[in-house]
Amino acid sequence: MSKNPFNNQIDMENYMADDFETATEDEKSYIVQMRPASTFFKDGVKRLLKNKVATVCFFIIVIITLAAIFLPMVWPYSYDTMLGNTPGQAVDSSYNNLKPFEYGKTELARIDAGEKIFPHIFGTDSQGRDYFIRVVYGTRISLAVGFFASIIVLIIGLTIGSISGYFGGKIDMIIMRIVDIIYSLPDTLMVILLSSVLKVTLSTALEGTPLEKLGSNMISLFIVFGLLYWVSMARLIRGQILSLREQEYVLASKAAGAKGKWVILKHLLPNCISLVIISTALQIPSAIFTESYLSFLGLGVNAPMPSLGSLASDALNGISSYAYRMVIPAVVISLIVLSLNLFGDGLRDAFDPKLNK
Repeated sequence: MSKNPFNNQIDMENYMADDFETATEDEKSYIVQMRPASTFFKDGVKRLLKNKVATVCFFIIVIITLAAIFLPMVWPYSYDTMLGNTPGQAVDSSYNNLKPFEYGKTELARIDAGEKIFPHIFGTDSQGRDYFIRVVYGTRISLAVGFFASIIVLIIGLTIGSISGYFGGKIDMIIMRIVDIIYSLPDTLMVILLSSVLKVTLSTALEGTPLEKLGSNMISLFIVFGLLYWVSMARLIRGQILSLREQEYVLASKAAGAKGKWVILKHLLPNCISLVIISTALQIPSAIFTESYLSFLGLGVNAPMPSLGSLASDALNGISSYAYRMVIPAVVISLIVLSLNLFGDGLRDAFDPKLNK
């Protein structure tokens, strides 16, 4: 192929395909050393899956959640049905306090007649209700309270923390003083006090409303979380936004005429997403634990609706004879809280950019 010695361009008119050798795959991989396109979320998930403890805890949480959602739909017993109280018949006390895999008198008669009866895996409680389905339903209630309470804390903390960190000045000073006041209050005492007061005031206010089915105790729990537990989230978001608001892309948005709301939603909060995910994941076990001890004290969900804390509280009356009724909800609470905490630690390790340099 002829080529002008003073021209570095290839002479396409005299170009011959045989004048060049095709690069081999090894040569291509050596020259082009680029990994496939990825995102922050995909990279975080890959790092999370390498953490075996966090992965196992994630599957434990999923299994428990799915069981709490779907088992009550197919289980032959209901959480509030007293098996010995058949309409039109005398109360059969043989169903009360059954041990695991025991049956009542009428059930034994039906078994002798050749009928198949589904066993009571955890026995029954003092009122003849199947204990297994009450534990499953209590797990559903505790998980729902933990999840929705964390969402409430996330929304309030995210909003207040973003406003405080972005605008600064007097707004930041006022909000932080409110945060300091709430931090100075004794958490346990305030939670018990607010729950007791709201339980009484809400019981009449909810009559005839769609929220009446949830009960005053459940609504008071959400209000308590909304009033007291947003401060930690707000502080974290505020600190993150204070470090981000001086970045060049934020200053460029301001110079282009962008409003504060737009800057917060489009620039600042997306760059805080790792902190939001981690904080929310760690808030859920805290909310479940708080709901459990409030229910244990009688300030949780309304009877006959069970939660893990109320089940443990009810088991105190017969702890000497039926200790397993205390152990079962305690083990479930411990398993849920431990799995969520370890999974939250795994999320922090996977999604925190400062830990993955």
